[in-house]
Amino acid sequence: MSHTGAAPVEYLAVGAPAAGPYALVSGPDGALWVTLVHAGAIARVGLDGSVEQHQLEPATCQPSQIVAGPDGALWFTRTADSRVGRITVDGRVSTFEVPAGPYGIAVGADGALWFTAMAANLIGRLGLDGSVRQIPLPIPGALPSMINSAPDGTLWFTLNQANAIGRLLPGAAPEVFPLPTPGAGPVGIAATGGGAWFAEILAGRVGFVDPGGRITEIALPDPAARPHAVLADGSGCWVTEWSTARLAHVDSRGAIEHVGLPAGSEPHGLTRGSDGALWVALEDGRLARVLDPRTA
Repeated sequence: MSHTGAAPVEYLAVGAPAAGPYALVSGPDGALWVTLVHAGAIARVGLDGSVEQHQLEPATCQPSQIVAGPDGALWFTRTADSRVGRITVDGRVSTFEVPAGPYGIAVGADGALWFTAMAANLIGRLGLDGSVRQIPLPIPGALPSMINSAPDGTLWFTLNQANAIGRLLPGAAPEVFPLPTPGAGPVGIAATGGGAWFAEILAGRVGFVDPGGRITEIALPDPAARPHAVLADGSGCWVTEWSTARLAHVDSRGAIEHVGLPAGSEPHGLTRGSDGALWVALEDGRLARVLDPRTA
């Protein structure tokens, strides 16, 4: 079951169309912090519409995923130069060298930053002191992508090329749960207290994995939707549909609601702002602010 809602949507330019707003998070200052993957910059976007860009060096570092750290700073992966960056709310930037191809990043229950290293095929732990621990994955070439931390300390992550979901429990070796649909290409993932929601970008599906490793898949109306980022809520999850330029809500019963976005806007990252709205990073240089029709 699917229907398209008429949720109010506002748009805010945060850079040139080629800048590539990619991922975003609500910071400790109440502002949104956005990676500009093509411009090699981090943008601070106030809820009043103010925009401040912080240029990174080199500009080709490809800032990708971003998270609010436990120390009051923002931490982000730099996929092209194998570093994790840290930016304070007043714009001071520092970096830490990590294994090749960092992409996903999350704050663990232990207060460290956990990240995926796509090229190195491992999960890494970056301490606030800069120390790095590496946890190799059991499948070669798995391409670990996004990672998210559950309230109980479980880390859930997607293995894009292994067509599987991974789980890392404190003190244990990584576990792998294969997906029922071949070639699904999982990317985004959002942990909950009872498992994790994830997006299958190549299959046009949204899935859920429970603590026992059981997987449920829900087909989106358009199999070519290319779902990317996932944000869990109390009844299911929100997911960005990159190809069809829509925001979808999927609940545990399989009901789907859609919010339309401009054609060609390429929605990627997704977060909930300090104002309670849903904010979406559009690769056309803008953010979309969506009043959640389910809570309004």
